[in-house]
Amino acid sequence: MKINFIGAGNVASSLGELFTNAGYKVKYATPNPKENQIAISEACESGDIVCFAIPYNAMNNVLLVNKEALKGKIVIDITNAIHIENWAPLFLGEDSGGEQTARLLPESKVVKAFNTIFADVMKTGKQEISGNKLTAFIASDDEGAAEVVKKLANTIGFEGLVVGGIQNARHLEAMAHLNISIALNGGGTDAGFTYFQRK
Repeated sequence: MKINFIGAGNVASSLGELFTNAGYKVKYATPNPKENQIAISEACESGDIVCFAIPYNAMNNVLLVNKEALKGKIVIDITNAIHIENWAPLFLGEDSGGEQTARLLPESKVVKAFNTIFADVMKTGKQEISGNKLTAFIASDDEGAAEVVKKLANTIGFEGLVVGGIQNARHLEAMAHLNISIALNGGGTDAGFTYFQRK
């Protein structure tokens, strides 16, 4: 399975390394490719799964330009609506970046996932804290795609949890804002959410 990332920053490179270590073929795309990077258009065309780890305000244009190439594919939206310069939240009201992505790509299988997880705990061996796996929350209107991403999350050491349709992306993005707020107030980024469920 080919997993391509749009973006090559901390989140993309850290999560991509986990996928690579798990045996998946991973490539990274940027607007101006260098070294082993590829063009964004190539990444959208060749990837079985395409992960977006770019600034929220860049999503609209990139998705529209590559809409045709992403048809029928699993598209993982990892973005959060924040002000890049200070991590402050950009509130979207009764909407979310995940829902916006789904509306722009009606023929793709859009999944909101991994946006509640800091890059620091995407490093090899850091998916557990005090013996508890960090939860990878997953929202999608496509149940099959959600299950594929859940399996991916479990394979790389997280505990995947499907929380329902893409509308729940607004809750996941709010969780990300909370996670960032805790980090900025002294909690740091070597941290994350774990959902406990009595069985």
